[in-house]
Amino acid sequence: MRSTTSELNWSGTVTYTAERVLRPASVDEAAEIVARSPRVHGLGTRHSFNDSADAPGVLLDLTGIPTDLVVDRAQCTVTMGAGTRYGVVAPELDRAGYGLHNMGSLPHISLGGAIATGTHGSGTSLGSLSTAVRSFEVLGPDGSARTIARGTPEFDGAVLHLGLLGIVTRVTLDVEPTYRMRQDVYGAMPWDTFTAHVAEVQAAATSVCSYTVFGDEITGVLLKSRVPDGADDVDVPAELFGAPRLPGSPGDGHRTARDGSVGPWWDRLPHFPIESVPSHGSEVQSEHFVPLRHAAAALDAVRTMADRIQPHLHVCELRTMAADPFWLSPTQGEDVLCIAFTWQKHPAEVAALLPDLEALLAPFDGRPHWGKMSSLDPSAVAALYPRLADFRELVRGADPDRTFASAFGERVLGT
Repeated sequence: MRSTTSELNWSGTVTYTAERVLRPASVDEAAEIVARSPRVHGLGTRHSFNDSADAPGVLLDLTGIPTDLVVDRAQCTVTMGAGTRYGVVAPELDRAGYGLHNMGSLPHISLGGAIATGTHGSGTSLGSLSTAVRSFEVLGPDGSARTIARGTPEFDGAVLHLGLLGIVTRVTLDVEPTYRMRQDVYGAMPWDTFTAHVAEVQAAATSVCSYTVFGDEITGVLLKSRVPDGADDVDVPAELFGAPRLPGSPGDGHRTARDGSVGPWWDRLPHFPIESVPSHGSEVQSEHFVPLRHAAAALDAVRTMADRIQPHLHVCELRTMAADPFWLSPTQGEDVLCIAFTWQKHPAEVAALLPDLEALLAPFDGRPHWGKMSSLDPSAVAALYPRLADFRELVRGADPDRTFASAFGERVLGT
């Protein structure tokens, strides 16, 4: 077991305030730490851009626990350690003949952290990564384990838990037969054309990502298309609402192949290969979810701040996600447009922008990504999440002595 202090998040913009960070090598070791620690919280791969993973006392880094992959062919599920990174296990799962329904743009993130924060890929008909969860094992305040399974009364409230219900050690996911995909790049599209057809553009393939810096155009669109079973390829359009299909680029160790070549699902759904330094590597991010029916109006509203946004922006990525029933899900009950800002590493300037940006999105029920920067307080969050009071009660029942409490939970959720 490794013990460290003064840990930083991936972008170096959040310093964890916990007394120690421990990296247990087994579930039993993790259970022992929980049982003897008055305050403890789970820590994933540190890709959050806020303090949602921080807490007083001990942070448990679960990436040292073996994956211990178990495939249940009868149930069409796979079970593994929650600290496992998607990009590490995906090829192994593919070799076993199975695939996941979706992946995030970064395969470097852990299952446990991604699920707990509602992290997602893109696809109007695809749910977030959390929607694949069949069950999970969680350590309570005394270190004992229990399983929370789909269909139980607490499941919809517990899947997105932000570490406030305990330490998740193993996760069981739904899988499906393996499949192949291709990525194709399309050129610029006038802003008004995109906003007039935003739902159609975003539904043009299995998974679609559109990019902008809030000028006069969408700078490009990336289509990720699933190849039908038994086929060698899939037809893709030569143009998309006037935007031409471009040659793209082969995989280069930094980005997965975007040249229309066919490859395995795990090397086309993410933007970055597991061996790469993902994205810009030094940045901050915010992301805001609005119902898809409000997409055009919400984007036009954000664009009124273009002169303030652009000096601090790398790019804004627009994705979609299907509705789910989870109490803390940004897409609870309704399909959404995800407006994801990759900002330059200007945390103070971005923090100053966010209140005005989120105020513009408030009329469209804009919800924040739990792992990214936001200015919303408990009253604003409560207005956006009708089951928040139920979640607070769930937390009180699971953790009456506040072993797993965090400053983020108190400040943002009122737990």
